[in-house]
Amino acid sequence: MSDNAENANTAYWKANVTQIVVSLIIWFIASYGFGILLVDPLNAIEFGGFKLGFWFAQQGAIYVFLILIAVYAIRMNALDRRYGVDEQ
Repeated sequence: MSDNAENANTAYWKANVTQIVVSLIIWFIASYGFGILLVDPLNAIEFGGFKLGFWFAQQGAIYVFLILIAVYAIRMNALDRRYGVDEQ
């Protein structure tokens, strides 16, 4: 394997791992941070008739997770195309 291909593989996996780490941090903040640690301050705000802290603990973290899945798929498809490893 040439140095160019090796550098491209390393850059691809570094970008992939970075995307995963950022997604996990956002998910952690939304689920643990907003749903558990910051529930009391967030409960002072109402969202759809429910206290925001309660909403994040029950539904918000799930919605954030679903959005993260979609964003990850879109960004990984773009990354795959950029590095020429897409499936098409």
